Amino acid sequence: MQLSKKKGISTGVPRDVKRRMSQVTLKNTWPLHLMLLPCIIMMLIFNTRPLFQGVRIAMLNYKPALGFEKSAYVGLDNFKFIFELPTTATLLRNTVVMAVGKILLRQFLAIMYALMLHEMANRRWERISQTIVYLPHFLSWVILGVVVRTILANDGPVNNILTGLGLTQSPIGFITSNHYFQGTMIVTDAWKEFGYAAVIYIATLAGVNPELYEAASIDGASRFQRTRYITLPSISTTIMLVMALQIGGILNAGFDQIFNMYTPAVYETGDVLDTYVYRMGFQSAQYSISTAIGFMTGIVGMVLTLISNFLASKFGNRRLF
Repeated sequence: MQLSKKKGISTGVPRDVKRRMSQVTLKNTWPLHLMLLPCIIMMLIFNTRPLFQGVRIAMLNYKPALGFEKSAYVGLDNFKFIFELPTTATLLRNTVVMAVGKILLRQFLAIMYALMLHEMANRRWERISQTIVYLPHFLSWVILGVVVRTILANDGPVNNILTGLGLTQSPIGFITSNHYFQGTMIVTDAWKEFGYAAVIYIATLAGVNPELYEAASIDGASRFQRTRYITLPSISTTIMLVMALQIGGILNAGFDQIFNMYTPAVYETGDVLDTYVYRMGFQSAQYSISTAIGFMTGIVGMVLTLISNFLASKFGNRRLF
């Protein structure tokens, strides 16, 4: 069943929208650019200028007491030191595994939740459900970390239920075991963020023409077929754009979550680039090494963002910038 082909329905950008987009010029949008000017100035002062200072620190054996001018210049030695570290491969693996796992599970749950809300007939329960699932997003991991550690502790309610039902003979170390730590981080992050991540999909589904569903029902399409041939194609471009935007942060596994929940016992699977940078910079005062790691992470993120922009343009007919 190919509704979009049989009915002649186009899922592309409407002609009137394309026409209005072609008429957008600097001459008739200068007030919007003027509104952006303060933000641009702040970014130049607080983001762009420190970026160049960070590059300088990465090339020095930086000592705060000596400053930039008197600190010894070491060139690329800091980067060479990073690649020679025995823990570099482990850090990269942990970072990528948790970042990719969080992205995939979060977006999957967000899509499923948006589809469920779209099929829900009771608007009151829909609003109540949205309020409940949105709430964790607005809570800091400083708070949620305590909650999660309490719930998943060896004597916490989850382990008590599992042992009480006979599913495990001994408590599971969700937070203290290298075997379970990464999965715990991925699942708890998805639980916290999937509701808020679903907002964009819910907004997209709200714009789907109801006549498409009516035509499909007349043709005898089941609810599953309507979801498959109408709902999912309607949000496919949005899914692609969201995933493309997420690719640039693939080396960001969520510092605030992991920092508030990991311990030295799970460094083997829980230590990521951001937590390692924190320990090197703030605890060991190795400012040049930590800055070099951050600089490389930024470069990789920029390259991945450019790649995702190309892929979104090639396969989704949309560009991020």
